[in-house]
Amino acid sequence: MQLVGMLDSPYVRRAAISLRLLGLLFEHRPISVFSTFEQFRAINPVVKAPTLVCDDGTVLMDSTLIIDHAETVAGRRLTPADAAGRLRDLRLTGLALAACEKTVQIVYERNLRPAEKQHQPWLDRVQGQLAAACAALEQELAAAPLSAEPQAMTQAGVSAAVAWAFLQMILPDAIDPATCPTLADFSARAERTPAFEAAPQV
Repeated sequence: MQLVGMLDSPYVRRAAISLRLLGLLFEHRPISVFSTFEQFRAINPVVKAPTLVCDDGTVLMDSTLIIDHAETVAGRRLTPADAAGRLRDLRLTGLALAACEKTVQIVYERNLRPAEKQHQPWLDRVQGQLAAACAALEQELAAAPLSAEPQAMTQAGVSAAVAWAFLQMILPDAIDPATCPTLADFSARAERTPAFEAAPQV
């Protein structure tokens, strides 16, 4: 398998970490959707990161779908087996992915759109959504902590840790870590584990 995309993308990174936690061998190809657009398009005409090139040549995209396929290949899942545990894990994963999405939207609005065309009410709305996602994650983790141990790491843990690290790297002033101490501590502990260290975001 080949995982295509840059690790500064939280979606590429969550896929890479998940593959490692599942014990699957893969080649990481750090190709950018921006600076090496044409090279990426030769692999996937849609130019969407992450892209997974399967052993049979099938091209998959979208981190959630890639992880679902990887779990099928590995024969196990990174979500709890019991219904209640899985439901909570899905909720936390959704919150983490929402935080990633809103972070990316703010970055694109600020960095890709000309200043005179930026719409502050839209930015305020997205910032509010980002803050709400982080606040909900903090509340959930404070009430019932996730394990950062590799053998117990779930997809919610991977996604939450990756989302927080990405946010702090790309928009360090957006959310004060003091307002999310449990989330920040969990992310820091996850970053010290082998699967995370093998897929550094910078």
